[in-house]
Amino acid sequence: DDLRQGSVPLRSQEMLGAMGDAIERVERVVAEGGWPNIPGNRMIRPGDEDERIPMVRRVLVLWGDMRPQRGFSSFSLDGEMEAGIRRFQSRHGLRVSGRVDRPTLQALNVPPAARLAQLRMNYNRVRDLLSLKIDERYVLVNVPGFQAEAVWRHTVERRHRVIAGKPDRQTPVVTANIRALNFFPFWRVPESIANLDVIPRLAKEPDYLQKEHIRVLTGSFVGPEIDVSNVDWRSVDAKNLRFRQDPGPHNALGLVRIDMPNEHGVYMHDTPMKPLFEQRSRAFSAGCVRVQDVFDLAAWIGRDEPGMSRERIEDILQGGQAIDINLSRPLPVAFVYVTAWVEEDGRIVYRPDIYGKDQVRELASDREREHDPDAPPMPRETLAP
Repeated sequence: DDLRQGSVPLRSQEMLGAMGDAIERVERVVAEGGWPNIPGNRMIRPGDEDERIPMVRRVLVLWGDMRPQRGFSSFSLDGEMEAGIRRFQSRHGLRVSGRVDRPTLQALNVPPAARLAQLRMNYNRVRDLLSLKIDERYVLVNVPGFQAEAVWRHTVERRHRVIAGKPDRQTPVVTANIRALNFFPFWRVPESIANLDVIPRLAKEPDYLQKEHIRVLTGSFVGPEIDVSNVDWRSVDAKNLRFRQDPGPHNALGLVRIDMPNEHGVYMHDTPMKPLFEQRSRAFSAGCVRVQDVFDLAAWIGRDEPGMSRERIEDILQGGQAIDINLSRPLPVAFVYVTAWVEEDGRIVYRPDIYGKDQVRELASDREREHDPDAPPMPRETLAP
């Protein structure tokens, strides 16, 4: 499970204090001089003999993922070391396999000084979060952590896996207010997605609109629908065309949209592509945030509204009709970018710097996948925000 554990919010004095203590620990690792670069790129599997094993063990011991063993110098990846590798992989957001694969080797080779710089940078980010003027009840989405936490009175009550924007379509750092829950929403395809994704696909798949339940309108999203049977999508001027997807299970927004007006036009929503939540790195969207178990989060968001409950949401879903639940008291939400934090047991956790904001030696998720032939298969990509 790649979700944070415990009830301490990312945005808290407790987290800031724990990160300050962690910085002191990493400073001691840096003072010890680090270690030589572990060479090669050949995978090391449990039971393998390899001359690099003592070097890997030294790194795991220094980071606290293995206990030191006096006078022990085996060249075999034994069970204890496999457990240490799994702990290291879990802390770094890597696929937990117990093998020293390329992504793991590259993370092992990040110098302690770079990790210290990353930890200090994220200490400042968490400190800045404390200055946000938001209520004691809020939702926080940590983009590179691919998770959301629902907080009330300084306690995390829910955590959810999320899917965030691709590196070339980034989910922004933004603070807004959740104002409504839109059940069975239309998806009004943004112009950028229409130009980059929809029209090029139509040139190759003329029946794509029908398969995806997308209508083409003129002038606006409530304008008249046009007959597309004779449209040449290779030469069409799409400036005045609007693409709107009908509500339903096929809709790219799934069955609920969490409305949070902001200058970037991003929001949280359901998705029909639920297998993507099983991926370790989840930068797949066009900028919006897809939420696992989103109806549970929706019930938490709307729980102060009269008659609102998880059972009420089930009734809405069974009814199949578009319903908007407007919140009488808007709920704060923050999308943040934090790539290092500390768990309640003291473990320092790092996540890949998917958007290159840290400028430390860390690999983005697409490169990790490129070098991990045993990663779970990717589901077929579909059009989605």
